[in-house]
Amino acid sequence: MLIKKKKVRSHTEDRYLALVLATTAGILNAMALGAFGFFPSHMTGNTSQISSEVFSADTQGLIFLAVLIAAFVIGSVCARFMVLAGLKKNLRTIFCLIILAESVVLSLISVFELAFYSPGNNKEISVLLGFLMGIHNSTSTQLSNGRVRATHITGTLTDAGIALGSFVSSFISHVSYSERRFQQKQLYTHLTTVFSFLTGCIVGLLLFRFAGFVAMLGLGVFLAAVALWAIAATLHRAKKNVYGLNKIRLS
Repeated sequence: MLIKKKKVRSHTEDRYLALVLATTAGILNAMALGAFGFFPSHMTGNTSQISSEVFSADTQGLIFLAVLIAAFVIGSVCARFMVLAGLKKNLRTIFCLIILAESVVLSLISVFELAFYSPGNNKEISVLLGFLMGIHNSTSTQLSNGRVRATHITGTLTDAGIALGSFVSSFISHVSYSERRFQQKQLYTHLTTVFSFLTGCIVGLLLFRFAGFVAMLGLGVFLAAVALWAIAATLHRAKKNVYGLNKIRLS
């Protein structure tokens, strides 16, 4: 799920990726709304709100939204740089390491908020979360070759609409079964992403109301566990492959 393989990724792998990364994105997005009153991943809404701040001459609000959007973009750029560096070194676990790094930062933010929460820090923490969401979305997008965008639900709904239109029209144009099946799988993948994010938002609000920043810390620990499990599984498979090759050579 978190490993970039030489073969073409299956839709099943991408659906598992959506279940984990889109759900956790929705959870974090909802927790940030409950804690700070802002959506750190809702760049369409944040960009639209800039016009309102310009109209009302709210300089502070305008600057905050601009910085939040910039943080999301910078997070995406950083994830791209890390992926390129990892692929250049043939580091198969690079996506796992990025998610692991994200989980560590998220956990540190949660611990800080548990100890020193203050309304005066809300905007700074929101910007940091926007940066993490940029990393999160960029990682899922690159790993799935654009099929899973963990936070970009507007684009995913558009892709789902295109896939649905192609699937329905396949019955009229009499395309091959394999092409129709491909469009069906594409549609299922996009719908999985949408419903995972929606479910995550609902769960995130409930968890934050129940446990506050402890729930956010738990989310960071969960992401770390997923990344570490993927790294361990990859190293185990690599070790088995090397052992198998050695046995063949010796025989």
